Amino acid sequence: MKRSKSSQRWMKEHFDDEYVRRAQKMGYRSRAVFKLEEIQQKDQLIKPGMVVVDLGAAPGGWCQYAQKLIGKQGRIIGLDILPIEALDGVELIQGDFREQVVLDQLLQSLDGQPVDLVISDMAPNISGQSAVDQPRAMYLCELALDFAQQVLKQNGDLLIKAFQGEGYPQLEKSLRAHFNKIIVRKPKASRPRSREVYILARGYNL
Repeated sequence: MKRSKSSQRWMKEHFDDEYVRRAQKMGYRSRAVFKLEEIQQKDQLIKPGMVVVDLGAAPGGWCQYAQKLIGKQGRIIGLDILPIEALDGVELIQGDFREQVVLDQLLQSLDGQPVDLVISDMAPNISGQSAVDQPRAMYLCELALDFAQQVLKQNGDLLIKAFQGEGYPQLEKSLRAHFNKIIVRKPKASRPRSREVYILARGYNL
């Protein structure tokens, strides 16, 4: 099957990508690790012993990175609609976070244990149509915020991927209403043409 020119260009860009090569060399499952690593170096959001929930965790790179930082005294649960290969020290749930039954499974797994940090790299399947993709992306951000409000302890943190565009200012406004501080990061590993940013909401107010 012959690949389209855009597909060929993506494949070349992907395998020429320094972060893809670094991830492979270091044994990480995805280049996205370096986005979280840069935010961690700047903001120190992950600490030993924390309880962390990773939404949109496949293929598991963020879980890999966070698990090393929280150590054996910590706990991390990763959830994704896609299957994730087992990771030492990481609890994994497969399911669609938009479905109530999957949310209930995650809440049951936590069993009332307060969470220190929710991280979300969730994104919709991209159709290429902004009028379709942007509302879907914003909806996932809203679901992550709603979940964080259910599980975060006082002064807990939330890190979410968002796409600048329609609905983004309202998302920031919602976050400011519930957290003490909002920091917006565009890591170097984010592709320059992408509208993605990572919003770190710190200091949850119960």
